[in-house]
Amino acid sequence: MAQLGPLREEIEKLGASLVYVAAEKKDGVWNPAKYLSEHPVSSPFLLDEDRAVTKAYGLYHAFGHDAFRIAHPATLIVDQSGTVRYIYRGENQTDRAAVEEVLDSLRKIQDTRQQVPPNAELV
Repeated sequence: MAQLGPLREEIEKLGASLVYVAAEKKDGVWNPAKYLSEHPVSSPFLLDEDRAVTKAYGLYHAFGHDAFRIAHPATLIVDQSGTVRYIYRGENQTDRAAVEEVLDSLRKIQDTRQQVPPNAELV
């Protein structure tokens, strides 16, 4: 959250939105409900309590030296049709996507959109 949050306006100018997903129970070990009440975010935040989203994207981390039944930290860019256009899956709980790499991917997607005639559909 921390690395992309300050770039929210730039991300929105590129035609994207930030959405946060946490594979955690509302009142679980890390207590996201309490955290969010003390540190509100201005983007949608999904508590993936049953891990359905993280499992669907291959991010579920059943067990590791730094994880138990949570998600790998990840950054995904999903286009308006629901197609994943970029994914970065961290190897451990501190591994995050490079901000410039995420922005470059967004720019490439926007460039592709601008090159397509208005009535055409991106695939």
